[in-house]
Amino acid sequence: MTMRRFARKGGLVIAGGVIQGMGMGLFLFPHSIPSGGAGGLAVLLHYFLHLDMGLALWAVNFSMLVLAIKYLGNESTLWTMFAITITSASIYVSQKTIDIPFRNVWIDLVIGSLFLGAGVGLLLRQGVSNGGVGVLALIISNVKGILPGKPLFWINGCIFILTASIIAWEIIIQALISQWISARIVDVVFKIRLYSAYSLAFRKK
Repeated sequence: MTMRRFARKGGLVIAGGVIQGMGMGLFLFPHSIPSGGAGGLAVLLHYFLHLDMGLALWAVNFSMLVLAIKYLGNESTLWTMFAITITSASIYVSQKTIDIPFRNVWIDLVIGSLFLGAGVGLLLRQGVSNGGVGVLALIISNVKGILPGKPLFWINGCIFILTASIIAWEIIIQALISQWISARIVDVVFKIRLYSAYSLAFRKK
């Protein structure tokens, strides 16, 4: 990879991580709405162990990296580690520095989902998983040659049921709506100038 392409990819990965981190930290997590499978597990860790959400998400995401190493290769795994760290830092910083005085769960759900989808879409376009079950979605996308939004939606849905059964059942409705919105945005971002983006056929390094 040339220095120019490396810098371009790095900038887009940082942008994707920051955008999705803000969506989660500022709009979804304050209402305990899981941003995805990893987000749902992070909400549970926060609920039971009172871990900071950024740290909890980082821990869950890194536990999935074994799959990333095996199926996506070392290069994609390193980029995923970088994206996870940026996202977790974005969650932490945004929650500590930005205060939103007016809160409405449905408005926050829509705004957070738009941010989340845009951020995840930017990452997946670069062949970088957003961590957690995004690793599984990217593997399925590569193997089946399909857009990653649909598998991402169905995998996350199963984890939402578990999260909602423990915390509150209304969360599953909010989480599924959030995932539907964000999955649509993922595919929109993913398809923009798709063939000029990095190939889906990744090689193991």
